[in-house]
Order: sequence, then C-alpha cells, then structure tokens
Amino acid sequence: MENLLLIERAELELAPGLNVLTGETGAGKTVLAHALDLLLGGRAKAGIVRPGASEAYVEGAFAPSPALWAQLHSGDHGELLARDAEEVVLARRVGADGRTRAYLNGRTIAVADLRTVGEALLSFYGQHEHRKLTLAAAQLEILDGFTGAAQAVRRAACAAAYREARELSEQLEGLRELDGAREQELDLLEHELAELDALAPQEGELEQLRAERERLRRLDALLAAASAAAEALAGGQGDDGGSDAPGATALAAEAAARLDPLEGVDPALDVLAVRAGALAIETGDLAGELRDYGERLAGEAAGAGETDEHAAPGLQGVEERLAALERVLRKHGPTVAAVLEHAERASERREQLTGAAVAMEEVGGRLQAAQATLQTQVMELRAAREEAAPRLAEAVREQLAALAMPDAAFAVELSPREPGPAGGDSVELMIAPNPGVPAAPLREIASGGELSRVMLALMTVANSGSEATLVFDEVDTGIGGHTARAVGERLRELAGARQVVCITHLPQIASLAARHFTVVKDAIAGSTSTRVERLGEREVLSELVRMLGAPERDPAARRHARELRKAA
Repeated sequence: MENLLLIERAELELAPGLNVLTGETGAGKTVLAHALDLLLGGRAKAGIVRPGASEAYVEGAFAPSPALWAQLHSGDHGELLARDAEEVVLARRVGADGRTRAYLNGRTIAVADLRTVGEALLSFYGQHEHRKLTLAAAQLEILDGFTGAAQAVRRAACAAAYREARELSEQLEGLRELDGAREQELDLLEHELAELDALAPQEGELEQLRAERERLRRLDALLAAASAAAEALAGGQGDDGGSDAPGATALAAEAAARLDPLEGVDPALDVLAVRAGALAIETGDLAGELRDYGERLAGEAAGAGETDEHAAPGLQGVEERLAALERVLRKHGPTVAAVLEHAERASERREQLTGAAVAMEEVGGRLQAAQATLQTQVMELRAAREEAAPRLAEAVREQLAALAMPDAAFAVELSPREPGPAGGDSVELMIAPNPGVPAAPLREIASGGELSRVMLALMTVANSGSEATLVFDEVDTGIGGHTARAVGERLRELAGARQVVCITHLPQIASLAARHFTVVKDAIAGSTSTRVERLGEREVLSELVRMLGAPERDPAARRHARELRKAA
C-alpha cells in the first residue's frame, strides 16, 4: 500500500496460519483494515489519501488453492484470469479528489466486480462487525449462509417470484382503476372516433380544399378569360359588324400558305415554313381546348346549386368541408397528421378500455399463480431454515464452549412474517450467557465481549466450508484474561486450515501468531508517518511486554511474555 493516511509505503507478506497485527492505539492499525476493505470494493473514506500525495494505492496478491481457482474461473470474471496464472492481484487507486479505480490482474474493472472477486478470496470482519449481529436481516443472512449453497438458489427463486407477484398486483390495481372510469371515457372516445371516421380527413386535403375554394370564388373571371382567349385565337366579328376579324389561327395559316409555294428552294426557309404550319395547328388546338374549358366552367357554374353525389362539390360544399376540418384541427391538433395520430391513439385506448375486463381476469389469474409460486418458495425456504436452525445453534454452542462460554445457551428462533424477497421468516438469535438466566434476543442481553465471541463462533461455523482468508479487526473487544486466551486458541484453530489475519490489542492472542507485524508511528521534525514492521522472535517478546503494559526490561513481564510464547 502507498500514501494511505500516515503510511507512505508498507508491504506485508503474510504467512500461512495466524498472522497478527499490533501497535499502540492511534498508530494506524485501522488504516490497514481500511486498506483491506478497499480491496473488497468498500467506499473510500474522506481524507484517506496521505497529505501531499495525489493518490493512494492498495494492492493484494492472492495464491488460491486449486478448488478456489476453479470457483474463480467459473465466475463472471473468469475470462480475466489466465489459466496458467499463479496468483490473483486485486488493486484499488483512490485519488485525492475521492475518485477511485479498481483493477483485477492489471485490468480495469468496475468496483462491484472487484467486490465479487474479492469476497471469494477474503472475508473481512471489522471491529464493529459484531454490532451487525443485532440486525434481523444479518441474522437471516447468517442462517441462510449456514444452510448451504442450495438456499441461495431458493432465495433467488423467491425474490423472482416476489417481484412477479408485486408487478402483477400493481398491474391489476391499475386495471381496476381503469375499469372504474372506463364507461365515461369510452363514451367520449366513441364520439370522437365517430366524428373523425365520418370526416375521414386526408393528408394534404386542407391545402387542396383551400386552393379549390379560391378557384371557385373566381369562376366568372376564369370563364371570361378563357372565352376571350379562345376568341382571340379563333377570330370574331369585326368592328363594323361585317365579316369576322381574323384570329391568330387564321393568320398563322395564311403565313404558312404564303411559304408553301417556295418549298424546296431554300432549306432555311423550309424550316421556318414547317414551324409556321405547326403554329397554325397548335393555335387551332389551343382555341378548341379553351372553348371546352369555358364550356365546363359554364356547366359547373350552372349546376352549382344542384344536388348530385357524383358531381364535384361546389363552393358551398368546399366551404363546409373546410369548416369541418378546421374544427377538428382546433380540437385535436394543428395539422391533419396530428389529428390522424390522435385518432390512432384514441382507437388504441378504446381497445384497451374495451378489453379491461378481460385483462383484469387474465392478470388476476396470473397473479394467483404467482402468489402460489411465491408461497411455495416461502415454504421451501422455511423448511430449509427449520432444518438448519437447530444445527446452527448446536454448532455455535460448541464454539462458545471453546471460547470460555461453556454454560451459554444459544438458540435460533424462527417466526413468520409478511412474505418478501427473502421469504416469509424472521430470525432471532437467542442467548443466555449464564445458567439460570432466561434466553433473550442477542441484541438485548449480550455484552460487547459476548457479542465478539458470538460473532467469532458464528463466523467460524458460517465459513467452515470456505477457503477465503479471514481478517478480524479487534474481534477481541471487551474481553481479557482466560477468555482472551480461549479466543486466541479458536483463531489459531481456524488458521490451521486457512490463512487468518487478526488486528488485536491482547497479548494472549498475539502470542499465538505464526507471523507478527507491528505498526509504529514516527514523529520527526514535525512530520508524522507510520510504518509496518515484521517482528523476529526477540522483537515479538518486546512487543508482548509492551502489550502487557510493562517497561521493556521488566523481568517479570518478559518472563510472562516468554511463557505466553512457550504455551503457544
């Protein structure tokens, strides 16, 4: 670790078995505990970075057993662990700004993923961990953990069943609320849809109708213009009332006739003659089309007041259609597209309301099935807990006997509660520390020292099948004398099958260590720093003397320290 509070740099190489960490109060032992918590994905405490440093860094290298390697490779992050790797390296960087980064074997991963891998390698029990034993949820977790791996599968199934039942219940409640107001809403929707279906608005229709209205309003002007243009092309009566005045068609024909005799003399003139002939034909056709257009307009004007379902609507019909369209536009949207979208939504809502009764019946049936499944899961969890509870109590009693509480009575009581994601049971750990005292909930009767020993007993039992390194931060709080020795013996027994790290202030426990580290605070020239030292046998004796509260050269204290080591 680097730049963690007062520790500039420290490296601990732990031995197999029991490792202890000691030091004066305030020397920085808890910093090491926090370093381990960081490796388990814990939150970085404010001010954890050493003053003047840009970041703190914690790294832990683990050499898992073959069984633990198999467990890690089968997990979600097995692809990050090479098959031929000899160790797993977890690391965490904490910036001075509080931001953190997590690493697994040199690769960046999410903190949650670091926690997942770390929990398979390391079980950490902080100095206040025993207080969690007073929480009902923690007691349930302990019992379920003791019950076995199958219980985790049952809990996951129960949580899934609970989520489904809750979602269906909420859905059914929404349908019931829908059903209560559906008749009134249905009437409104039916009216709106009938109006829109009868009107049947079309995209672009509004613009077309407005253009048609403008055309119909100027029908007389259009007819007059067409008639005048046709007369100009075809010719009409002269000013003297005699023969007709020649029109453009006649003049174009005369021009073409004057060119015809000279056809073939000059190619350039031939081209112009062809154009003159074509012009005469085109003006004649145009004059005819203008007359036809005028006749259609005249007929349209004459029949505007007649009723014919096949005839084009007159000005009045167009005005009425425009008024109807503009009315629905004001109600349902600024454009015809918005009106059509509203109609589609209204139709869907009508179908939803119409099918509400059917949906209620269908959802109600699914809810009953989900509740039945949830009840089945609750009963399976309960059966497993009822079978495991007396076994857990007996195992804890055996551990407490080894921890200087031979007469303690311990029980695990189950009681039903409203089903939830973890089932329908509440767990209460009951203890009677002394004979003749009625058993009572652990949270009400146990002292701090008793809680520490109960926690150690529970953790011993709960981790009996695990190979993870166990770390205890001052689990010896509130105990001393022969009890302290018993706790130390229990820790050493645990360390016989795995690696155990214990941060302690008791010489009875420290004397049992296979490897002993001490935290030392140095103050030089107004600057304070902390270092971690691995102790040899001579230094171990001196540290035990200090922990006994005696001067370093006190012969009785040194003799006591040697006796403690000898007894180990």
